[in-house]
Amino acid sequence: MNQFDIVQIVALVGWLILAVSAFAARGLNWKTSIKQALIWAVLITGLMLLITMIR
Repeated sequence: MNQFDIVQIVALVGWLILAVSAFAARGLNWKTSIKQALIWAVLITGLMLLITMIR
């Protein structure tokens, strides 16, 4: 692990904190949002697997 890996990890954690704080500030429903995020993750993963199988 070099210095650039540490910088990337710190940046990712910072972006995650920024996204969660913006989400909380808007007062959105956590349960619905997590459900939608999981649906998107399944769709994207399925599409990636389909493209991989076609190649």
